[in-house]
Amino acid sequence: MLYSAMKLVTILLTMTGGLCMFLFGMKVMSDGLQKSAGERMRKALNFMTSNRYVGVLTGFIVTAVVQSSSAVSVMVVSFVNVGLLSLTQSIGVLFGANIGTTLTAWIVSLIGFKISIDAIAVPSIGIGFIIKSINWKHQSIGEFLFGFGFLFLGLYYLSEGIGTIKFNAEAIEAFKNMGFLAVLIAFGTSFVMTLIINSSTAAVAMIIVMAGGNIITYEMAAGMILGANVGTTTDGILASIGGSADAKRSAWSHVLFNVILACWAIPLLKPVLKLVDVVVPGDPLAMIFDADGRSVVNVAVGFHLAMLHTTFKVLNTILFLPFINYYARFLTFIVREKTGKKDERYKFTYLSAGTMEAPEFNIIRVEKEISDMAKIVSTMFFRFCSVLRSLSDDENKNKEDTEILSAELMQKEAYIDEMRDVLSNILIECTSYKTENRVSYLIQVIVALESMSDECYSISKLLEKSVVKEWGFKAKEMGELIPYVGQVEEFLNLLEQQLSRNPSIELKKHAEEIEESIDRSQKKLQKLGRKRIQSGKNVKAELLFIDLVRRIERLGDYCFEISGPERQSGGN
Repeated sequence: MLYSAMKLVTILLTMTGGLCMFLFGMKVMSDGLQKSAGERMRKALNFMTSNRYVGVLTGFIVTAVVQSSSAVSVMVVSFVNVGLLSLTQSIGVLFGANIGTTLTAWIVSLIGFKISIDAIAVPSIGIGFIIKSINWKHQSIGEFLFGFGFLFLGLYYLSEGIGTIKFNAEAIEAFKNMGFLAVLIAFGTSFVMTLIINSSTAAVAMIIVMAGGNIITYEMAAGMILGANVGTTTDGILASIGGSADAKRSAWSHVLFNVILACWAIPLLKPVLKLVDVVVPGDPLAMIFDADGRSVVNVAVGFHLAMLHTTFKVLNTILFLPFINYYARFLTFIVREKTGKKDERYKFTYLSAGTMEAPEFNIIRVEKEISDMAKIVSTMFFRFCSVLRSLSDDENKNKEDTEILSAELMQKEAYIDEMRDVLSNILIECTSYKTENRVSYLIQVIVALESMSDECYSISKLLEKSVVKEWGFKAKEMGELIPYVGQVEEFLNLLEQQLSRNPSIELKKHAEEIEESIDRSQKKLQKLGRKRIQSGKNVKAELLFIDLVRRIERLGDYCFEISGPERQSGGN
C-alpha cells in the first residue's frame, strides 16, 4: 500500500516536473522568437489596417511567431488603449490570433510523440545553451533552441507520467455514461486548469497527451479544448483594467468570441467530430498496446484534436468576419464610456517582460505617445497665437486672457514633464544592441519636445508681462510678429506629419526652407527692436519684445533638430 502511494506520488511529481519543463521551454522559446523576429513583427503591425482580412492574417502570423495568444491579446489591448489600433482593427487581429494559437497543437501532434529525447531534445538544449551564452547578435537563436529542447523534454516526461498511470476502464466508462454532462465537466475543468497555469498552449498539450494515453475520452478532450480557449482570454481582461473604453471592448471581443464558439460547438460536438474523423486518417478511439501489454499513446487522437481545434477557430472566424463592424457596435453598446472627471496625471501601461519580451512593442507604443506629445506642444503654441492675435485696446480683457493662457500652458507643461520622465525611463529599459540608435533618437525627440513646452510656457508669461506692464505691441510690431509666429505654426504642423509617418525627402527639404525663413524673420524683428531702443522707446518693453522673438525662434530650432538631418541617422 505504501509502495503504491509512493509510486503514485512519484508519477504525479514526474507529470508536474514535465509540465513545468514544458512551460519553461515555451516561455524561453517564445522569448527567443520574439527577440529574433521583433523587427519583422513590428513591420507586420503596419498591416493592421481597417481591412479585416489583413488583420486576421496579421494576428495569425504574429501569434504563430510568439506562440502565445495571451501575449498577443495583451499586446493588442494595450495598443488599442494608446490609439495605435482601432477597435475594429483589433477584433480582426484577435480573430487571427485565435487561429494562430492552434499551431502548437499541430506541433505536439506531429512531432511531440515521435521525438527522440536523445537525438533531438537534449542536443537542442546543449547547442542552444552554448549559442545563447556567446556574446553575439544571434543569441536569440540559442534561446529558441534551448526552449525548444525543454519544451519537448517536458512533453516527454508529461507523457511518460500519464502513460505510467493504470488505465481505469470503470472510471472512463462512468464518464462515457454521463454523456453530455461529461463534456461540460471537462469544459469546466479545462477552464480552471488554464486559469491556473495561465497557458492555453500548455493546457492543449496536456489534453492531447491525456487523450492519447486514454486517460480521458475523445469527446471529453474536445470539451477541454473549448474550455482552454475560454480560459486563455482572461489575460486580455486583466490588461484592460484601468484602460480606455475601447481597450476594454477589445478585451471583451476576445472573451465573447471564444464563449460564443463554445456555445455552438458543444451542442454540435458530435457532428463536428464526425467531420474531423472523415478528414483526418486514423482511429482516435483505438487503444494501442506495446509488447508488454501496456497501453501507449494513440498518436492518431492528437491529429484529430489538432484538426478539431483549428476547425472550431476557423469556422467561428468565418461566422464573425462578415459582421465585424456590427460586432464592434455591439461591444460599444455593452461597454460604455465612463463619465466624470478624468485623471490629469500621465499614465503609460507598460508591457512587462513577463508578457511580451521583445522591446519593439513598447517602443512602437512610445512612438505613438511621442506623436501625442508633439500635438500637445502644438496646441500650446497655437493657443498662444490665438491670444496674441486677439489682443485689443481693452487692457482688462487682455490681462484676463493672458492670465488664463499662462495657467493653461503651465498645466500642459507639467504634463509634458511627466511624459518625458516616464517615456525616457521606458526607452532606457528597452535599449538593446538592435534598438540603441532608435532609442537614442527617440529620447532626443522627447527632450526637444519637453524643451519646446518650456518655451511655450515662457512666451505666455512674457505676453502676460507685456500686458500687465502695459507694454502693448504697436500696429507695426504686430504686423511683423503675426507672420513670424505663423511660420512657426507651419513648422509645428510639419513636425506632426513627420512624427506620424516616415518623412519624405520633400518634407525634409520643406523643413530646411521653413527654418531658414524663420531665422531671417528673427534677425529682421530683433533689428527692428534695437532700432526702437536707439530712437528712445521704452528699453524694457523692447527688450521683452526681442526676448519673445528669440524664444519663438527657438521653437523653430527644436523643430528642425527633430525633423532635420539628425532624423536620418537617429531613426535607423
